[in-house]
Amino acid sequence: MSSDDHEQPGGPKPADKTFVQPLRRDPVGAPPAWRELLGREHLGAAIVLAGGVLVGAINIYLAASLLPTAVSELGGESFYAWNMTVYLVAMVIATMLTGRFLSRWGNVGAYLFGFATFTVGSLVCAVSASMAVLLVSRGVQGLGAGLLSGLGFAVIRSALPAQLWTRGAALMSAMYGVGNFAGPAIGGLFAQFGSWRLAFAAMAVIGAVCGAMVPRVLPRSERSSGRVPIPVVSLLLLTTAAGAVSVAGVVAGTSAKAAGIGVALLLAAGFVVHERRSELRVFPRTTYQRGSSLKWVYLTLGLLSFGVAVESFLPLFGQRLAGLPPLVAGFFAAAISLGWSVTQIGSSSVSGDRAVRRLRVLGPALLALGLLVQGLLQRENTPILLVIVWVPVLFAAGAGIGLAYPHLSVAAMSSTPDPEEGGRAAAGIATVTSLSIAFGTAVAGALVNMGGASMLDAARHVLFGIAIVCGLGALTAYAANRTSRDGQNPFPSGP
Repeated sequence: MSSDDHEQPGGPKPADKTFVQPLRRDPVGAPPAWRELLGREHLGAAIVLAGGVLVGAINIYLAASLLPTAVSELGGESFYAWNMTVYLVAMVIATMLTGRFLSRWGNVGAYLFGFATFTVGSLVCAVSASMAVLLVSRGVQGLGAGLLSGLGFAVIRSALPAQLWTRGAALMSAMYGVGNFAGPAIGGLFAQFGSWRLAFAAMAVIGAVCGAMVPRVLPRSERSSGRVPIPVVSLLLLTTAAGAVSVAGVVAGTSAKAAGIGVALLLAAGFVVHERRSELRVFPRTTYQRGSSLKWVYLTLGLLSFGVAVESFLPLFGQRLAGLPPLVAGFFAAAISLGWSVTQIGSSSVSGDRAVRRLRVLGPALLALGLLVQGLLQRENTPILLVIVWVPVLFAAGAGIGLAYPHLSVAAMSSTPDPEEGGRAAAGIATVTSLSIAFGTAVAGALVNMGGASMLDAARHVLFGIAIVCGLGALTAYAANRTSRDGQNPFPSGP
């Protein structure tokens, strides 16, 4: 925590009490039941916060199922691969601006703008007359989705009482898993009947309905009266890095993919160097201080999200190695997201500092182990009995994300009592998640190419390679636990 947060005479500013309720630090007290979060008092806020994250997550993969049908009508096959690239880069940009929107327009204004942008983008997607228009509208849709994803975590601090932060973070996190599961299924359903435009129209309706609820269910927050500066250099560096990663995911050839990933790593390093020295930054100042736990929390969240990238390729492996029909292969792949979402229901009930610390380390270790075992189970002409084993293994891998993600999210949100810095820390969760999914997808694409003509080798390269990267999350989680235990940057294990 920054010394700036404590050097003011008389303690924190009175405004802090308006935005951030006192943290409940009782390590043995059980978190409130889910019915309190989903009860009448907080249900509307929960729907808006979760709905914003959900529509963004669904639309990451929704278009992938719709594009073959759209291309047959619109043409523009050469732009096929850029559809997800444009959307993900737009999402990353918007998540980085979440704190600025909150400061300038407050909770309600920022959410209304986010839902309006997403709805307009979805409507233009639905009426697109060419692939070029569809790509531009996907970018607009991505901007709205990214803002909503960032707001989902950032507004938890003011929309829910502190004792519900863990439940709220679990709900927001679960929406990524549900979206990854539902996106391909919904897209495939509409594509099956040749109604790809209706899928985007349905997304617009959902966005409009949630937007209409905002003024009635969200608390209004104070807005900054002055001009809110934008960290232009940080935004350019990280946006360019996201673009390089996304391009690496669509170009052909291992060398080209590796070059794109290498450029992205250099730009990300430049981003960190600049942020450490600048007064205008995307992430809170706490992130870059020596002895800070927050940087390790973000790294662990990123490594957990990195593992989700394998879902893009699991349907391919299921079809080629086991002869599964496309629909069945897609549902097999969704076992990771299902495990992620379901596990969080129980994980968010865990209280106690020691138990939470263990879950933070266990989560990435279980994710890595699940992917490693899945790699060992890959075979040419895989027998059906072995295919059946894939489901619990992939579910267990996803459960690793669900065990740790909500507690890491609360650690980030609770890293500072300052409302502006706290909102920035919370919005950073969505930025890290979106960027890591994009980065992981590009790396997985490069690993597939390394397999050459052998689909079995490609599957093993992806699963073993991603498992090794995700396994590093256990080390970063341990570092976060150790740093907070030393008291250099104390944060509660949960409110």
